[in-house]
Amino acid sequence: MKVLTFFQGIPLEKGAFLYGIFMYKFLCEIPSNSKKQKGLSDMKNENTKNKNMKNLVNAALCLALCMVLPFLTGQIPQIGSALSPMHIPVLLCGFICGWPYGLAVGFLAPLLRFMLFGMPPIFPTGIAMAFELASYGVATGLLYKKLPKTIPNIYISLIVSMLAGRVVWGIVMSIIAGVSQVQFSLQLFLAGAFLNAMPGIICHLILIPVIVVSLQKAHYIGYEYYSAVNTDTLN
Repeated sequence: MKVLTFFQGIPLEKGAFLYGIFMYKFLCEIPSNSKKQKGLSDMKNENTKNKNMKNLVNAALCLALCMVLPFLTGQIPQIGSALSPMHIPVLLCGFICGWPYGLAVGFLAPLLRFMLFGMPPIFPTGIAMAFELASYGVATGLLYKKLPKTIPNIYISLIVSMLAGRVVWGIVMSIIAGVSQVQFSLQLFLAGAFLNAMPGIICHLILIPVIVVSLQKAHYIGYEYYSAVNTDTLN
């Protein structure tokens, strides 16, 4: 309507000439805008591919650490249960790569380690650990994504994840005990999940937040959040 109003009152020949120039310029801008949109789309797809590749490499590294770190305990079950070295890479994988990768690494780690090194014993320890570690990876990934990337929220994500994983471990052990000759009770749950694991819990609460904060400061993780915060502040 604005274009028609503009051309009203102009002689026919001049109006037709101006209208032709206007339409030519308008039609020429359409491919240009399409190219810009296509370029932005290609750039977004490339960034997504790079991010997926980065997460895949980091997840593979975390899985490799799950294979190696238990050797620090001499593969002695009592020391391994106390320090839980395999938990550290899985929890970090959730923070760094997100919940799908944390789920995969957490579930595969004890099963793969049993196949390679014979530890942990697949039944019932390995099966229960697979569900426990998968819960760690999912919980840390989801909570870290949803919450602001502050130090208190990192601790909240970690503590809630550790509690959730231990609850899942207790549920799986109860199911296994119900269908087999494995003994499991509330006392054994509290001892295995908290009392005997206290050195590992303290170690994880000290070590993992330090690593996550260091990675944030290096803009290796969490940079999307800070970019969004800075953009909102500028606006």
